[in-house]
Amino acid sequence: MAGIEQEVWIDAPPERVYELLRSAGAISTWWDKQTKKDTPDGVVFEHSPGPEHGVVQFLVLESAPHLIRWKCISSHPENVPASEWSGTEIAFHIGDRSSSSIATEKWAANLPAQTVLRLNHSGWREGARYLAFCNFAWAGVLTNLSNKAVEDGA
Repeated sequence: MAGIEQEVWIDAPPERVYELLRSAGAISTWWDKQTKKDTPDGVVFEHSPGPEHGVVQFLVLESAPHLIRWKCISSHPENVPASEWSGTEIAFHIGDRSSSSIATEKWAANLPAQTVLRLNHSGWREGARYLAFCNFAWAGVLTNLSNKAVEDGA
């Protein structure tokens, strides 16, 4: 199966990044407005990227200071990017500089990075039509998260 991987270096403490990922209200400050629903299966975050997509729903599988995992449980029309998210899993690995072999290399020593955030969006089918677009979109979303973490820590 295919997937998306991103690594973002953030000049804010890991605890701050975790706080921005763990609740619907916090996620709403840097991504689309999220709503929290308590379901028999657990907590679900949902947002609407637009009427063509419908509501995107993430079941929270894990929420620990070093790892947050969601599963996309919604389904969508085939002609929108969200259609390929159904059944995929999104993991946010939160660590310090030492959690990344790249961030500890000599050339990176002077770059500001208190937190290394690794995103893994897994479970995409091979040849997924919207994979490249969503990879680019995740970069923008994670830039928003990074900016919010740094801004709130200033």
